[in-house]
Amino acid sequence: MTAEQTGLRVQESLDRLTGTGAQAAAEDLVREMMAFYGEGLAAVVRLLPGDALEPLLDDPAVAGLLVLHDLHPEDVAARIARALSALPEQPVDIEEFDPDTGVLRLRRRGGADGGCGCGGGAAVREAVEGVLACHAPEVASVDIAEPPKLLQIGVRPPEPARRGEPVEAAHRGAPLNAAHRAEAVEIAR
Repeated sequence: MTAEQTGLRVQESLDRLTGTGAQAAAEDLVREMMAFYGEGLAAVVRLLPGDALEPLLDDPAVAGLLVLHDLHPEDVAARIARALSALPEQPVDIEEFDPDTGVLRLRRRGGADGGCGCGGGAAVREAVEGVLACHAPEVASVDIAEPPKLLQIGVRPPEPARRGEPVEAAHRGAPLNAAHRAEAVEIAR
């Protein structure tokens, strides 16, 4: 279970208490438990030797707890980069993060959808938002710029006809449309 899922479950439980007079008590209980767990986690982090925490930073649950209790050793830019590096095939590049608005601007790489720039946007957005939820909750929204669309080429352009050569021979069997035929006739003259 991720930190985001846990947070949603806690909020749903608190919402069920609305109107019963117990909501304030439940919120106090959650606050006290978080403070207690936060102090315990801070002690664990303090007691870990050297770089022992480093391999744990890639785990979304550990990263989420460290961020929640302000114990994560990396700044937000490093956490965003770490989260996005966990995505298969690295589908996006970071352009800019605005900490004042929480907007993260990304650019999709051309190969992120098979290289043609056609589709896959929703899946990429979902994956990006999923990895950022625990590692960088400071990101309020994600703006993903699309890569330029690639030109799809159907057939090879016709080769110019040589003087005296039949027009069809210059195209080596390629179908001719009216514009190609007129151009080839003009070149052959």
